[in-house]
Amino acid sequence: MATATTNEQRWQAVLARDTRHDGKFFYGVTTTGIFCRPTCPSRRPSEQNVVFFEDTQQAAHSGYRPCMRCRPLAADGDPTRALVRKACAYIDANLEEPLSLSVLARQFGMSPFHLQKTFKAALGISPKEYVDARRMRLLKSDLRSGQSVTNALYDAGYSSSSRVYERATSHLGMTPDKYRRGAVAVPIHYTTAATSIGRMLVARTPQGICSITFGGSDDELETGLRREYPFASRKRDDATLRAHVSSLLHQIDGGPAAKLPLDIQATAFQRRVWKHLQSIPLGKTNSYSEVARAIGAPTACRAVARACATNPVAVAIPCHRVVRGNGEMGGYRWGTERKKSLLTAESAKAHARQN
Repeated sequence: MATATTNEQRWQAVLARDTRHDGKFFYGVTTTGIFCRPTCPSRRPSEQNVVFFEDTQQAAHSGYRPCMRCRPLAADGDPTRALVRKACAYIDANLEEPLSLSVLARQFGMSPFHLQKTFKAALGISPKEYVDARRMRLLKSDLRSGQSVTNALYDAGYSSSSRVYERATSHLGMTPDKYRRGAVAVPIHYTTAATSIGRMLVARTPQGICSITFGGSDDELETGLRREYPFASRKRDDATLRAHVSSLLHQIDGGPAAKLPLDIQATAFQRRVWKHLQSIPLGKTNSYSEVARAIGAPTACRAVARACATNPVAVAIPCHRVVRGNGEMGGYRWGTERKKSLLTAESAKAHARQN
């Protein structure tokens, strides 16, 4: 059976509703916040509004809800997924209400333990984590659409207390008000370049690099930057960023880590994870559990995976060096083929240095 490994191959599978890829990957629609199987009968979205996920867990962690037409949670045929789909639909329709595990359990006539176990088996995350992801996605959407911070917080089910404001700030990487304004007044200079693993965009503020992403085209990359900083002062500046690009190109082909000034927002936990990733030697990998143990949080494997998935500066923070415990590649925000290429180049370079 053919396997779609690049975003272009996956998009072609979506266009063809190719049944060979059903359950092998999922796609999310940024304008609706839903995720689907490749064979979903719904009208096809525009390509620029599509993101791809390795599994339902990754989609749910990103705040996407399962499509009610193609039912992606049932891709493996497990009948218990119907319950989880109903729970997700209830959560989506009641985000402004208190949604504790006990409240949800009563709604569906089951014990909190059974609901938690069933939900995690289906999505890989707890009901609370799903609620948090959905609320954060709604908050970001409302802020970007220009709603006031107060209205956006309430609409997403948050109160206006300082404690919740701080929590939202930690997730957004900046205050909700600043996020609403799209980092307005912050000049962002960027450039794009060809690399051995596809097109790369590098962007920086006056303080340092804020984004390193990969994609299939400059249009795709610039759209992503515009979406993340909709009202920022964005300017293409190839000359200023030339040295940074050169360092990154060297690293992508197996060279030493690029020494770049970074301007990235993160929670304390994310910083611990990202700092450890930067300590993994060239040619080596860690499993998610090894990273969790190394930062003193041995039970936080899923949180480590989320920190890797939200890394805004590819390569500079080498999240590609984290693999599954069984040695498999695992997911990668910019595609598993790119991850494999990076690790292969680094392994070859490390081996050459030893000989």
